[in-house]
Amino acid sequence: MLKRILSNDLPRSRLLAVLLVALLLALAFAPFIFPGVKALSVAAKVLVFIVLVASFDLLLGYTGIVSFAHTMFFGIGAYGIAIAATRLGPTWGAVLIGLGAALAVSLVLALAIGLFSLRVRAIFFAMITLAVASAFQTLASQLSQFTGGEDGLTFRLPELISPGFELREEPFLGVSLDGRLLCYYLLFVAAVVLVLALLRIVNSPFGRVLQAIRENEFRAEAIGYRVVVYRTVSAVLSALFACAAGAMLALWLRYNGPDTSLSFEIMVDVLLIVVIGGMGTVYGAAVGAALFIAAQSYLQDLLRLASEAASGLPWLAALLSPDRWLLWLGVLFVLSVYYFPTGIVGRLRARAVG
Repeated sequence: MLKRILSNDLPRSRLLAVLLVALLLALAFAPFIFPGVKALSVAAKVLVFIVLVASFDLLLGYTGIVSFAHTMFFGIGAYGIAIAATRLGPTWGAVLIGLGAALAVSLVLALAIGLFSLRVRAIFFAMITLAVASAFQTLASQLSQFTGGEDGLTFRLPELISPGFELREEPFLGVSLDGRLLCYYLLFVAAVVLVLALLRIVNSPFGRVLQAIRENEFRAEAIGYRVVVYRTVSAVLSALFACAAGAMLALWLRYNGPDTSLSFEIMVDVLLIVVIGGMGTVYGAAVGAALFIAAQSYLQDLLRLASEAASGLPWLAALLSPDRWLLWLGVLFVLSVYYFPTGIVGRLRARAVG
């Protein structure tokens, strides 16, 4: 049964299996295990980034396509929800219309980029996608009548998933049963369904063809596979999943702007997470996203405690200053690449085989 759910893609490492189960349980019970607004927001961001990174890994890790336009589709999903909720009101119909419109726009754009650009060499395709993504971010900043410009859009959602909604007056296990909690579990269910769908895609005959193209596209074409068609379909599927991740982010934040979903920094974070977790594996997206977002969110707090503990040594306290958290995040990334060159999942699986 479990093999069918995971599309026969088992962890193949006892330690990895334990890590994945722990992550699933931590996210499933995050509101009860980690009380507080910040902890819940971090858990929600992990859910969003798991879907976003896994969708990008379908493109990079499984097909071998380097694209810098991935955050564009992420932004389209977020703007679809934001614009629909702003113009049509806080209804489920508006949410569905916004999601449907965003998915349709993402499909058309991904198809256009795929058909016109995937015939060129990898570096030129990467540059084309970077140019398209930059143009789209500029467009979103300037079309203030639709997107709110640089200020973005703040909107309301259906009452059931709004913070003001109370399912029950009395807390359950110390946690308020309100719309915020219901919104989190909506994101959790969506993330689980989307990740399982991605597992099914990459472990299907279609997914195996993508991996063959990644390894040797000339050999795949010689066998008879239409490489451009497969790569275009991969780009479209990747865009649709990224769009869904953007919609999840908008539902959680109830706000969207250019810096929230279209920033190039998000693209850099996605690339880092793919490398940390391991390319060519959906599990790597889950593990990498959880570790990276947790480090990004709590590293400053840990450094503050370490700096206070080392107050007797001024030079060490200065080195551990919270203001230098980006430096330490970079050090952690370098160390993870050095000790896990194939990513955490790749290393754990290789260790299990060895």
